[in-house]
Amino acid sequence: MKKGLLSLLTLFAVYTADAQVAVDTTGTLGEGFNRWTIDVYAGQAKGIKPYATGYYSSNPTKYFGAQINSFGAAARYMLSPKFGFKFDLNYDKFTEQSGSGSLPFETYQYRVGLQGVANAVRLFGLEESLGRFGLLLHGGVQMARMHSDVVNKDELNGGLVVGFAPQYRISNSISLLLDVSVFNNFKQHLNWDGSYAVGSENLSGQLITTTFGISYSFGNEKIHGDWAIIKDKKDKEIEALNSRIGEIETLMNDADKDGVPDYLDVENNSIAGVAVDTKGRMVDKNNNGVPDELEKYIDTSITNNNNTVMSKGMIEQLINDGYIAAYFDKSVSLPTPGSSDNIGFILNYLRNNPTAKVEISGYADQVGNDTKNQKLAAARAENIKDILVKAGIDPSRLTAKGAGIDSSVDKNSEYAKRLVRKVVFKLTN
Repeated sequence: MKKGLLSLLTLFAVYTADAQVAVDTTGTLGEGFNRWTIDVYAGQAKGIKPYATGYYSSNPTKYFGAQINSFGAAARYMLSPKFGFKFDLNYDKFTEQSGSGSLPFETYQYRVGLQGVANAVRLFGLEESLGRFGLLLHGGVQMARMHSDVVNKDELNGGLVVGFAPQYRISNSISLLLDVSVFNNFKQHLNWDGSYAVGSENLSGQLITTTFGISYSFGNEKIHGDWAIIKDKKDKEIEALNSRIGEIETLMNDADKDGVPDYLDVENNSIAGVAVDTKGRMVDKNNNGVPDELEKYIDTSITNNNNTVMSKGMIEQLINDGYIAAYFDKSVSLPTPGSSDNIGFILNYLRNNPTAKVEISGYADQVGNDTKNQKLAAARAENIKDILVKAGIDPSRLTAKGAGIDSSVDKNSEYAKRLVRKVVFKLTN
């Protein structure tokens, strides 16, 4: 049996060496997890008591025993991510340790156990903080058939076992484990040294094992069952609901505060206080390129055939006073889509006034590096000029310059900063 267990342990060791590939360090998402695990291990089994006079379990001058005398394998099934059970089969051989001063002896036993298992990491919710590390707690009953060559007797013993097993995951499905277990036999007549006590003494036996091994988890999931991240169906439903709410909140954003959500707003830089239609466009009933609300503040007294119109001087005043401007997003040198109407207003004026010239001035807000903001302001002016040139305006009629940083607004207000990331126009004819 020992040779078979050693061969199995060697086979798993070779597999582990070949399995050193990039693995998922956080686990996989999903409702399922691998329930079955196979463990193989080897280490030291030390009988604590009983011993006859003159026999010892180890060398008292050494802190740790050097014997590798315990071999085993276990099959584990997890009923849930936290609890399961395992069946184990083990072989132990007991002899005197070199230098212990004990009389010579040789005893061996076969053990089988059925134990409950708890994943302590999951019990205490430590999955994220411990990462690849794990800890199993286990306890149950065991039966052992013990044989002594000294008296040529066999004995069947039974009792309780408890232990703990730290783990470290080295690949998606394989982990290393160190197991420490304590056994207590309720009734034992054979001493660990092989001598036999009379039946009336009714001895109890104690044993401790320390073993090192490999744990292999198998199933349809990609990650070892002890590390799989388990998600409840309700958690997934809540996540989906939160995602929908987030999408709705994004859709309902109103950047220019005109009462029209951004997803419906085709002109998302309308001037505060100016009436807009259902698509967020500033109302311009007479189609003269100037919002009706602005006309109220300038002059609406000039009429022609009972229709309100604007004089050339009023239009030029709107342009020179900065009411007609192109706006830009943060760190961007191309205008926002909502600025198209205002750029079109300037284009129409230049087409209707062939001798007119325009100075184009670009601005940036005061957030960030001053040198970069100066360059950004100039680039914004150049891009507006390029748009007008491509629309058919002679470049000689256009002058583009970077006017620098506009520090007239609170730099901590996102909405105020939008007002100074702009290009304004000034007629020079």
